[in-house]
Amino acid sequence: MAGATWAATDTVASRARAAQALCCPTGHHAYAGRAGGHCYLNNAALAAETLRRAGASRVAILDLDVHHGNGTQGIFWRRGDVLTVSIHGDPRHFYPWFVGHGDERGEGPGEGANLNLPLPRGAGDDAWLAALDEGVAAVRRFGADALVLALGFDAWVGEPLGFLTVSADGFARAAEVVSAVGLPSEIV
Repeated sequence: MAGATWAATDTVASRARAAQALCCPTGHHAYAGRAGGHCYLNNAALAAETLRRAGASRVAILDLDVHHGNGTQGIFWRRGDVLTVSIHGDPRHFYPWFVGHGDERGEGPGEGANLNLPLPRGAGDDAWLAALDEGVAAVRRFGADALVLALGFDAWVGEPLGFLTVSADGFARAAEVVSAVGLPSEIV
């Protein structure tokens, strides 16, 4: 999966076009020094760091998985050059439990470069898309040169272990919103 991430990142970094690395999972639970939540390598973080090293001065990671991207948040917690935005189920009632709260904003140089948008159990299209609008507005304010989309479909209403109830139409509308951002993008 990391190889697919790097290949897609090379495509995006060359400004040739958007790219998609089919990585399941996105790796967003893996920290720099440890695995977590079935994730061993954080493909979203690898993509963001590779884009930075390829010349993007500011990269945004938009994480749409139903679970908070705790590893991604941890990796970039003290960095102001990568914005992490995570839309997820409320961690008071859902994995990863102890991180992902709305008041977690980053630290030191990373202060304000982390945005968590936790949603209550059962939240559907309207709440999820409103959070997405808020996340995209943060990406725009941040002035990102490139966007990494950590895309999980487990917010879907039919997910057996579901917490959120996003419909197929909600995902289609989200694709339109993310596409309209107009940044070189990579989907992991």
